[in-house]
This record gives sequence, structure tokens and C-alpha cells, in this order.
Amino acid sequence: MRSDDPQYPGCPVTVAEAVDAGVVLRPARWDIADVLITIALTIALAVIGTAVMAALGTPLPVRIIAGALLSWIGLAGWPMLATWRRGNGPRIDLGLQLTWSGVRTGAVGGLIALAVAAIIAALLMRFVGAFNSAAGEAAAIIAADGSRVAMIAFAAMVLVGAPVVEEVAFRGLVFGVVRKRGLGTWWAIAISAVLFAAIHLELTRIPLLLGIGLVLGWVRARSRSTGPAIIAHGVVNAPGALFLLFGGVTP
Repeated sequence: MRSDDPQYPGCPVTVAEAVDAGVVLRPARWDIADVLITIALTIALAVIGTAVMAALGTPLPVRIIAGALLSWIGLAGWPMLATWRRGNGPRIDLGLQLTWSGVRTGAVGGLIALAVAAIIAALLMRFVGAFNSAAGEAAAIIAADGSRVAMIAFAAMVLVGAPVVEEVAFRGLVFGVVRKRGLGTWWAIAISAVLFAAIHLELTRIPLLLGIGLVLGWVRARSRSTGPAIIAHGVVNAPGALFLLFGGVTP
């Protein structure tokens, strides 16, 4: 174990900084079970919440936004709760910090991810034709409802909310669990990318999401922090969010 890995190889830089600052750390006892709970809660809360709202006659745009927010309770809420109860809290254990250097790394990573996504999308269109995302379909429904407030809220979720909660789950918890289990950096990058792509439940877009996830994992590994991965993810989502607000409805 390297001297800058005070808990396990590949742990976030926040762990080393806490040790250097004299913080007495608890053993990080969150593990694979927490990944499984995160995924199960994410899906269950979205499905059950949406079904209940449908039964109550809630307008479809509200159902879409509220369903996503409910799923985020599992996606980010459980990793944060698990690290708080069985570790040193999400900031230290999940590497939730951001420096100016991290912002630059994240911005560059995001541009690389956009380029990768564009190449993969072009290849996919040659084989499967034009395709849309679940977020794009949701945006079309919200736009048809005519609520500018709902569209702004959805765009904010795409630009800010999704990058934060998804990176907490995948480049935070999943990446950390894989490294804690003794697997190497590239295993952590690959496994977190596969789960990231799969959780979207969009079969056609899996190659595209996988490519983006690999770049985001590389950003996490390079920076040893989840913050830059959040920035990179935000850069990837920015064109879609801006298009929602000013140009159309497809993220």
C-alpha cells in the first residue's frame, strides 16, 4: 500500500488529507451490499413512486420529475448514509471535494467524454438509425404540457442533479467498493461504467453511456476525487440542458 493510500489502494485523496490533518478515521465498512441496496432502492423508489402518483392522477410532467427525484434518494442517499454510518462520511469516503485543479481536470474530461459520445452516437446511428434518450422523451412530454417552470426544473436536474447523484453512486461508492475489494484501477473504472450504463435502462444507448462512464471513471482515477467527475458529467449534460432551455426539447 502506498503512503498516500492510508486506508486502501485507490482511496480518495480526501482520506489522505484527513490523515495528514490528524483526523482519526474509522474503518470504512461499507461494501458490496451497499451497492446492491443503492441499485435496488433507486429502481424500487422510482417504480413505486411513479405508480402511486399515477393512481392518484398526478399530472404526467409532475410524475416524471418527482419519480426521478425519488430515485435519487436511493442513488445518492444510500451511499451518503452508508458512509456516514459505517465510515467517515461522504465527503471523506466518497471524495466529495473540488479544487480549481479538479475543475480543470473535470472540464477537460467532460470535453473528452463529449467527443467519445459523439463518435459512438454516429456509429450507432449507422446501425440502428436515429434514437432518442429516456430524458429526451421525458423532456418532450414536459414541453408538450407547456409549463416553463417544469422545463426549467427538468433542465436543472439534467445539468446539476443527475451529475451529482450519479457520480456519488458510481464514481464514489461503486468505484470505492471495487478498490477496497483489491481490484485494480481499471476494474473500478470498468465496473462503475457498466453499472452506470445499465441503471439507465436504455438498451440502444448502452454503448454510448458505457463510453461516457469509462471517461468519467478515468477522471475519478486521475484526480483521486469524485468532484472532478461531477464536473465532467455536468459538461457532458450541459448541451442537452441548454438545448432544453433555449432550443428545443431533446437532451
